[in-house]
Amino acid sequence: MIEYPKVSIVILNWNGEEYLKRFLPSVTKTKYSNLEIIVGDNASSDNSISLVKNNFPDVKILENPINYGFAKGYNEILKRVNADYYVLLNSDVETSENWLQPCIDFLEKNNKAEACQPQILDLKNKNHYEYAGASGGYIDIWGFPFCKGRVFDTIEEKRADYQQNEEVFWASGACLIIKANRYHELGGLDEDFFAHMEEIDLCWRLKNEGGQVWSIANTHIFHLGGGSLNYGNPKKVYLNFRNNLWMLIKNLPISSLLWRLPLRMLVDYLAVLKFISEGAFKSAFAIIRAHFDVEWSLKRTLKKRTPYQKKLSKMRGVYNKSLVWAYFVKGHKRFSDLIF
Repeated sequence: MIEYPKVSIVILNWNGEEYLKRFLPSVTKTKYSNLEIIVGDNASSDNSISLVKNNFPDVKILENPINYGFAKGYNEILKRVNADYYVLLNSDVETSENWLQPCIDFLEKNNKAEACQPQILDLKNKNHYEYAGASGGYIDIWGFPFCKGRVFDTIEEKRADYQQNEEVFWASGACLIIKANRYHELGGLDEDFFAHMEEIDLCWRLKNEGGQVWSIANTHIFHLGGGSLNYGNPKKVYLNFRNNLWMLIKNLPISSLLWRLPLRMLVDYLAVLKFISEGAFKSAFAIIRAHFDVEWSLKRTLKKRTPYQKKLSKMRGVYNKSLVWAYFVKGHKRFSDLIF
């Protein structure tokens, strides 16, 4: 008899009653022989808990006493979850019955592969990739993240030449599948991030220690996206720019960090000028505020550095050029336009 590793799908929820009502039914139909589904609740004030109790009796509920945000919210919940693999799944995700098995099979057969994601498609436009993860996450030499199928705001249609398993730089927090023991050994998600890019930071730490992150092509999910903060929200802009700089400070080798961080911060001010030219003054100020907070917290962030930092240019899933230059100057809007 085949013994399947235990998998826990954990959906972090905060006042997401409507999402749970709409999307949890598809998740509960997931076919896998050793599976539990958990809703981890961040002190919701709506009817989320009663909805799950009354309509999904097989779904386990774990509650946090307050809203810890995405990163700490997951860390606190996962301390109470005993499994071989965790699936961190957004509440606004629609799945098919057989989406999970190919991901677990791949991780079981490849020892160095410690995390992965399925392909992530747009629920509203199902023949297109979705912003949050598309066909796997990449990063450029300056630390700007992008995806195979999504570069900045350009989102591609699903392509036949993107349909292969591939080692990438990061897997999306919309559907991150990771070995449970590695999650805890790495310290979980960085709680200072609160939300946004914490999964990229986790994957970077994993890769710095020799692990691999993969995109699995023969399976997919559909993600609604923009559920907590829409993509142009100034708060999202602030979190993305702040957390991205924190991520560089934590994970780059010191010899690279000393020159790359100041230049990267100068590049950010091009984004400030762009937002000002578009009249998006709140977003421009959000970047300035992010820089101020990064500088104020520099000493604390430096203490988070581990002994393991690999050269970014030597890692899989890295575009060893400037994505900003390729996209805005050379007009390379699609992943397939980039020359690796």
